Amino acid sequence: MDIAKGMEYLHKSHKLWTAPEILRENFPNPRGMDPVWCNISTSWIFFRINIADNVLKMMEKYAANLEDIVEERTQRMLEEKQKTDRLLFRMLPSSVAEQLKAGKFVQPENYEESTVYFSDIVGFANLAAESNPMQIVDFLNDLYSCFDDIIATHDVYKVETIGDAYMVVSGVPNINGNRHAAEIANVSLDLLSAVTHFRIRHRPHQQLKLRIGLHSGPVVAGVVGLIMPRYCLFGDTVNMAARMESSGERKIF
Repeated sequence: MDIAKGMEYLHKSHKLWTAPEILRENFPNPRGMDPVWCNISTSWIFFRINIADNVLKMMEKYAANLEDIVEERTQRMLEEKQKTDRLLFRMLPSSVAEQLKAGKFVQPENYEESTVYFSDIVGFANLAAESNPMQIVDFLNDLYSCFDDIIATHDVYKVETIGDAYMVVSGVPNINGNRHAAEIANVSLDLLSAVTHFRIRHRPHQQLKLRIGLHSGPVVAGVVGLIMPRYCLFGDTVNMAARMESSGERKIF
């Protein structure tokens, strides 16, 4: 057996990662080579090729599985982002929320025409004193869910709720010309009507009474705070609406 030829043959086989047809073309049986050596060399070549095929198949399978995982995680991330955006847009006007998400400072804006609505529940202090905290939470959640459904059908924006106080504005941040007063008036009538049918869970026979105050005029709107930003309104129009509400007569529609 020619050792030099055998070593050269083995060296080439280590580098070869091709199909059997190319093997036969590049590796014809050398004359005078020991048949046993030829069988060993050929077996080694095919063994290496099988390993390469298996590795390639495993890599293809892994890549396909990785793509599925990335697609699934990306979809889940987009869904969570949409949930976060919906929650943020409920707390702040969409235009303001987009600016905060972009890391921009939200400049206060002056609105020349708007109508502000305030309302509270007559006798809420006594109701709270005669109820436990869980009952009050359930009551306010039921009431404000009802109110939120009603104002969603009007061109108004809910500014905030503090205890039993409910504050709404029209003409801010969406400018609607001279329709702001009519929008708030319609909201007030709808809320008064809803109160007549509303029932308190733990006191179903108690009739709810609502006190409302409205005023139209200019306001300044801006975001206050960084950790928990709030969209707030400022100006005499806000103060006058609050005084109209606090000095108003209770009303059952």
